[in-house]
Amino acid sequence: MIVSQGDQEAAGGRQFFSACRSRATRYRYDERMIENQIPLIADPRKLLLEMARCRQLSEVLSLIVATMADSPAVALARIWLIKPGEGCGTCPRQSECPDRTNCLHLVASAGTSLADPGDDLSRLDGNFRRFPIGVRKVGRIAATGQAMEVPSIEGEPDWLVRPEWAKAEGIRSFAGQPLVHQGQVLGVLSIFARTTMGDDCTQWLRMIADHAAGALANATAWEQIETLKRRLELENDYLQDEVRQQKAFGDIIGDSSAIRKVGEQIDLVAPTNSTILVTGESGTGKELVAREVHRRSNRSDKPLIKVNCAAIPRELYDSEFFGHSKGSFTGAVQDRIGRFELADGGTLFLDEIGEIPLDLQSKLLRVLQEGELVRVGEQATRKVDVRIIAATNRDLKAESDAGRFRADLYYRLSVFPIELPPLSKRRDDIPLLAKHLLSHLARRLGKPLPKLTLANVKELQAHDWPGNIRELQHVLERAFILARSNRLHFELPSASTANAPEVQVPLGSDNAEILTAAELKALEAQNIRRALNQSGGKVYGAGGAAELMQMKPTTLASRMKSLGISMK
Repeated sequence: MIVSQGDQEAAGGRQFFSACRSRATRYRYDERMIENQIPLIADPRKLLLEMARCRQLSEVLSLIVATMADSPAVALARIWLIKPGEGCGTCPRQSECPDRTNCLHLVASAGTSLADPGDDLSRLDGNFRRFPIGVRKVGRIAATGQAMEVPSIEGEPDWLVRPEWAKAEGIRSFAGQPLVHQGQVLGVLSIFARTTMGDDCTQWLRMIADHAAGALANATAWEQIETLKRRLELENDYLQDEVRQQKAFGDIIGDSSAIRKVGEQIDLVAPTNSTILVTGESGTGKELVAREVHRRSNRSDKPLIKVNCAAIPRELYDSEFFGHSKGSFTGAVQDRIGRFELADGGTLFLDEIGEIPLDLQSKLLRVLQEGELVRVGEQATRKVDVRIIAATNRDLKAESDAGRFRADLYYRLSVFPIELPPLSKRRDDIPLLAKHLLSHLARRLGKPLPKLTLANVKELQAHDWPGNIRELQHVLERAFILARSNRLHFELPSASTANAPEVQVPLGSDNAEILTAAELKALEAQNIRRALNQSGGKVYGAGGAAELMQMKPTTLASRMKSLGISMK
């Protein structure tokens, strides 16, 4: 019978229990336990109060089973919770399961074995880790919501799966209580006891089960609130940062045939969940395509999360993409949600996807294929539903053929490729783009909108724009700031060549052969290859070919592409 006992009596019961380990003393142990009425729980009121204070689900579960198993009268205490079915292929009960949608998951277990003192009864991976709802005694309790109380076991009941275990452990009674909260069955609490149970005992168990269900529901709700709070805080920080970094051009502008083709592709793919690979030179507006796809998709009410793969330090890739738990590495002072979880239900834009190191691409591929990830420092698998839009200015097919990019990841990303044309291939859009960018600049700088003359437009259209729209934006902003009398003057390479120092080329004589355009291209290609050889194939950064040639890396990359020179 469950009654409140003093600490001295509870301690004495535990000392007596530890002394009764062998089979030779088990009979005397049972008789002594019945004679002294050793309680199932020393202080049930204390357990009820402690449950009410718990805020973590795991804390509530371990508290209940550990407190019950602390009594020598309890052989085994367990809790199963109803969760979505998983691991059905390896489940020992799969042949008995009528519906694999939901089942009972063993989430907490504690006890002490007399027959085998080394047996770890806290394990959650045994033969009874799952129970189909409605099958066997635990499953029937969950299905009906009715308790099953057997105050005294006589013989070997049909529902006792392991009668030899019950006999070896001196089991005398069993109680299974449904965990019901607001009319919904959450799970089952079961106890195998070495003493008979009276009415007071079963009444206390019912009360504990009711309070446990409420504590579990509250702890689950508390964890969900905390998770949502952290996620909203991260989303808020991210979105505020996005607002600060937002480019002047917020929409895709243009009416050329090249842009209309891009718009048609967006219309086709946006309503689907297909992965998209956006390619094009640097500055062509690949992020704008990602934003437009997300805006037209059925995920538009969820976040669009951007990751610049080229800006992430190698050692932080796992943490940035998948998140980490507190203490998982030096500097991990709190749990962090990764970009995949942050984009759950929405879209993840992976900019500069070609910059991810080859040895880390396999981890990204697994998440794309399985929709599962594991945070750094954790073992639990988390499911995510994320649409991927990747972007690069590299030729990933060539990178894949050269072994610098995983072929399987390339094919996984390029389900629906969209190629953005460079600005030099859509010169008809330059007037619209210039007007759009100038109107944004006027609002941002608080100055009157300058007049864009026909001469201005022709000057802009005559330029090659190796930096594409980004270069156009910078040229317009500088001209806007320097404008006098509402007139724009552009500082373009073509306009400044007259002031540039003359390059002396030894042609031998005034009658030397004039080079054709094809020969000039061949000469330029030869010069670029020479620079690449001297830099060891490096284009960007210190010592790169762009630095040797004293030109912008983006400009060099554009010319290499036009000349058919691949990056090595």
